[in-house]
Amino acid sequence: MDSAHTSGLRKTAARLFVESALIAGAALGVPTLAPAAVPPLLLANNYGDAEVDVSRYWVSEKYDGVRAYWDGKQLLTRAGNTLHAPEWFTRGWPTEPLDGELWAGRGQFEKVTATVRDYEPNDEAWRHIRFMAFDLPAHGGTFSVRLETLRSLVASTNVDWLREAVQSRVADDAALQRRLDSLAAAGGEGLMLHKEDSLYRAERSDDLLKLKPYQDAEARVIAHLPGQGKYLGMLGALLVRTAEGIEFRIGTGFTDEQRRHPPPIGSSITYSYHNLTARGIPRFARFLRARPADYPEGTNLDSMYR
Repeated sequence: MDSAHTSGLRKTAARLFVESALIAGAALGVPTLAPAAVPPLLLANNYGDAEVDVSRYWVSEKYDGVRAYWDGKQLLTRAGNTLHAPEWFTRGWPTEPLDGELWAGRGQFEKVTATVRDYEPNDEAWRHIRFMAFDLPAHGGTFSVRLETLRSLVASTNVDWLREAVQSRVADDAALQRRLDSLAAAGGEGLMLHKEDSLYRAERSDDLLKLKPYQDAEARVIAHLPGQGKYLGMLGALLVRTAEGIEFRIGTGFTDEQRRHPPPIGSSITYSYHNLTARGIPRFARFLRARPADYPEGTNLDSMYR
């Protein structure tokens, strides 16, 4: 899918956000006393790594928000930590478990994470959040059957901020690419593909695929490299190491505030890139985000993450 990544990068001028370690409860900074069990979630593989017939998949937008699991009583992160939504937010929701994304619109990832981090929920902030439901984890049917049930379930609740993620079909790879290009140009993050006849399984599977105009990965910060010129006295670049032991520099994608307060050495960051060199080094690596919880206590995160 090299052409897809290239086309997407050319066509989008907006910053594209991806689900990252921020969705883990520790990264969100939620002070829960007793985390619940980790929700049994279906996890996605990359579309470019699979050989699939796209006509057998339902396609929806990949939301740049926070993955959340409604267990019938409370909202949980992927790590099983409680998300402290206002009581009115989940009032009237179905008792069936829902898999979805807390979302505030395209390009509003920081707004969502800032809102859900709060132990004491901010009513006004939560009024900008929607739960985009895209699956029924406890349902025993195929995805097509689950989707029909989900549509009826969401419609019957009549709660404006509980919504169904719109699913539709594409005929082939070319149509899928056109849809991705159009979405990326409008500031969207990417697409998700659910296999029509798949059962919900709590594992990473080709039954669920993600397609974005770029690739992303995580690495650990091992050094801060000093800046020069207008960045004198600030961060110039991060020296990072991947899980495979590959070391490289990331010098773009930072705000001035992030250059003044760079991700701490030893912390994990998410970066975007376009393909790998023959030595396995990411090409055109660009900083996306770090986990707020990895910053020292007292760091002013509002200017960086709100």
